[in-house]
Amino acid sequence: MENLVTNLHEQVKLAIKHTSNQHAVGIAFSGGVDSSLLAKVCSDLGYDITLLTIGFANSHDVEFSKKIATLLNLRHVISEISKESFQQVSNEIRDQIGTDNLSWNENCIAFHYVSKLAAENNIDTVLTSNGIDELFCGYNAYRLVVEGGERAVFDLMDSKLENEIEMMKAINMISSKFGVKILQPFLSERFIDFAKPLPLAVKIKGRDDMLRKHAIRDLALAVGVPSESALKRKKALQYGSLIHKNLMAVRKT
Repeated sequence: MENLVTNLHEQVKLAIKHTSNQHAVGIAFSGGVDSSLLAKVCSDLGYDITLLTIGFANSHDVEFSKKIATLLNLRHVISEISKESFQQVSNEIRDQIGTDNLSWNENCIAFHYVSKLAAENNIDTVLTSNGIDELFCGYNAYRLVVEGGERAVFDLMDSKLENEIEMMKAINMISSKFGVKILQPFLSERFIDFAKPLPLAVKIKGRDDMLRKHAIRDLALAVGVPSESALKRKKALQYGSLIHKNLMAVRKT
């Protein structure tokens, strides 16, 4: 496992360096293990980073990110989503991306606010940790197929990766109106080629594995991500920010 963590660390650093040559970047930040790992490695590499968090007032992501950002000792800015503007923004985004796909809408809404926050802080490049959940079995859906063996897991992984790559195109269409580019080091072809074939045992232990992403968590601890983040169970962006809850409320009206 020690060799794996070392190799994974090197590949994470390479993925970041090959994705962005900008010195000053924003990090889409929830305080979870993926965004915290990205932030810590970027900081260690010498990037001038600003952590960007969005969410409704008192949401999980807003409150938890404050704690982890303080422990990481990194610059952190927060934008609380206004309920008054939310319905208009969500309607505009659904029209712009041309789909009722709930996940796409929720993520595009989230990155609308992330991009707006970045622009307000004179940041034109934002890095995200998208790709880790897909490649390291972060989603609960992986628990449901793991007993079907590697083929079932890899089929799901291929589907998740394809969806994520296409969704990020829609997200960049949304972010472009703020003059902001959203980049995903862990969806690069190079990183996918490294991470996808890693043994399933370092990603998921079985159907009852509620934590998952074990190699990522081991690396996070090794580079100094606080254990409160490194060992925390996944809470998706749309839920941690309360975007899902508020979008459902809007659609009922």
